[in-house]
Amino acid sequence: MHFTTILAVLGVSGTGALARSFTVNNNCPYTVWPAIFTDLTVGTATPDHPNGWEAASHSSVSFSVPNNWKSGRIWGRRDCNFGSNSGPTSCVSGGCNGGLVCDPHDGTGVPPATLAEFTLSPNSSAPDNYDVSVVDGYNIPVRISPTTGCPTADCPADLNPNCPAQLVGPKDSSGTILGCQSACEAGLAPDPNNSPNCCTGSHNTSATCPSSGVQYYSYFKSGCPNSYVYAYDESSGTALWKCPNQADYTVTFCP
Repeated sequence: MHFTTILAVLGVSGTGALARSFTVNNNCPYTVWPAIFTDLTVGTATPDHPNGWEAASHSSVSFSVPNNWKSGRIWGRRDCNFGSNSGPTSCVSGGCNGGLVCDPHDGTGVPPATLAEFTLSPNSSAPDNYDVSVVDGYNIPVRISPTTGCPTADCPADLNPNCPAQLVGPKDSSGTILGCQSACEAGLAPDPNNSPNCCTGSHNTSATCPSSGVQYYSYFKSGCPNSYVYAYDESSGTALWKCPNQADYTVTFCP
């Protein structure tokens, strides 16, 4: 389904900065609760939309995002119930501090969660950077589509059903797997502070943390070759994407 971008480049109230149009589509056959988080230690510009909402199957929402949005992420949550609590456990996967509307300071989302990540450029002198990350694990298929012909970043495969046993994350009440952890998050290395899976300690450089040393790297990369799989995955050439054209973006769950 084609969703027409409905927000043009606008002035953002109170900032004087120009904005992009972002559209978030839920093409999944189930409800997704999308979430937004901005690392406020990196930049203070935030999207003109609540940090969390309910998206029924095959629904769409568009909003404006400042041209200088930095270190921002959008992800999806599954099987949420905010009636009993407003914390990260209110969703079976991807929950955040704050409940429905993620806390702006520490509502980053509980791994495993597939992330659409953005650092936008306020002018044409530098490109936007964007990626779909499964560095912290996977829960929902996601695609980022720029409007200006720039590359698509995505993890379109459903990696949950065949998730390796050591990585299986949360399940719903029927036992269906709703998340697949990374080897780092699953704690497969004896020492998380010196782990080839986490690129920590003596493995904290690209030279000492090659993808060949990351357990189950090939499971995620073969299923989602255009995604960011581990800390130094830029060497793959298909992890971090750039767009020089001041694009608008569509984020689609279950593309």
